[in-house]
Amino acid sequence: MSAPLRLLPWTTPEGKPCYLSTDSTQSRLSRLADDVEAAQLGSGEQVLAGARAVLADPKAGERALRFALTRSVESLADALRVAASRGARVP
Repeated sequence: MSAPLRLLPWTTPEGKPCYLSTDSTQSRLSRLADDVEAAQLGSGEQVLAGARAVLADPKAGERALRFALTRSVESLADALRVAASRGARVP
């Protein structure tokens, strides 16, 4: 029986999901996906800190708020994709 497909942390140029079929969590592509997921989550932590700073600044303008919200949405999408990928691999 083969392992389930792994949702990768990137998409095709058309925005469609990419999946990996492998029996090894130590394959080169699996390790690359792990590294990309870690980078995405680390970036999300930085975006969260920046968004909190913008929200705490009563003088932050619309441009700063829109930038913080846009980056936050991108980071949330990445985090949800990582969670879905990891959750699908839990036995």
